[in-house]
Amino acid sequence: MNATLRTSIIAIVGPTAVGKTAVAIELSRLIGGEIISADSMAVYRGMDVGTAKPTPEEQAKAKFHLIDVADPSAPFSVGEFQRLAHKAIDAVIERNPPAIVVGGSGLYVRAAVDGLDTTIPPADPDLRRRLLNEATTHGVEWVHSRLAEIDPESAERIHPANLKRVVRAIEIYERTGIPASVFFEKDSRRKPRYSDARFFGLIADRAELYARIDRRVDAMVDSGLVEEATWLLETVKNSSLPSMQGLGYKEIAGYIRGDYGLNEAVELIKKNTRRFAKRQLTWFRADARVTWIDVTHRTAVEVSLSIKETLNL
Repeated sequence: MNATLRTSIIAIVGPTAVGKTAVAIELSRLIGGEIISADSMAVYRGMDVGTAKPTPEEQAKAKFHLIDVADPSAPFSVGEFQRLAHKAIDAVIERNPPAIVVGGSGLYVRAAVDGLDTTIPPADPDLRRRLLNEATTHGVEWVHSRLAEIDPESAERIHPANLKRVVRAIEIYERTGIPASVFFEKDSRRKPRYSDARFFGLIADRAELYARIDRRVDAMVDSGLVEEATWLLETVKNSSLPSMQGLGYKEIAGYIRGDYGLNEAVELIKKNTRRFAKRQLTWFRADARVTWIDVTHRTAVEVSLSIKETLNL
């Protein structure tokens, strides 16, 4: 490790499309280290366009971990991600620190840096399928109202449209009789696995962020999102699997089924992505460890230099 490097792990977080990957690459070129992807969808092989996975050109600039490690046709849990992430982080810290954890998936970042309580019950495919069928039959608001009855705190925190997390919270309660919020509150009091981690959050003004989101979605469509979503629907037959819940894929699936036109699907992706970005910001703003950096009208190089200066390197 560089003698002046005071931390073995750096987390770069923030909303989707804010430029986290580009900043992480530039930071690794400035101070060394390797990148640990903490993205709940980038773990899946074949899901490249819709996940905004680092391109081959980007991956040639820095060493990435936890990309393309899972089959979209098979279950993959945050617990499995945590096991792989800790193994990768420990190896990077020993070989080429710092480990630069990058992601907008708050739960995955937390699993990588802090560690989650693995005693929380794993997914139950049959129960999850039943709950998803109920959502299809009665609507997401109905399923969310069920969560509000058994776990008001989780219902307050989880948006009804985030069906994956709503179902998971109900699943935990039905399998244990204990609200998910109780599990997670207890887990939040544990000492972080990597207590020296430094967190940097990237933020842009709303107009800039929304413009970046719109450009990203348009680029995804131009790069083959429809074709990739078609392949995914043909490959993965189980709609309850996590890979089928990805933002962008769900909206394009509606277009493929003939529910609406492509233009409507694209606008729906943009709207839902903006909503997702707000939820990401809410999650990360609750973490007092995060040092926020405004990236509006700044390049990835400039932002990476700011991080380097903050680290006193």
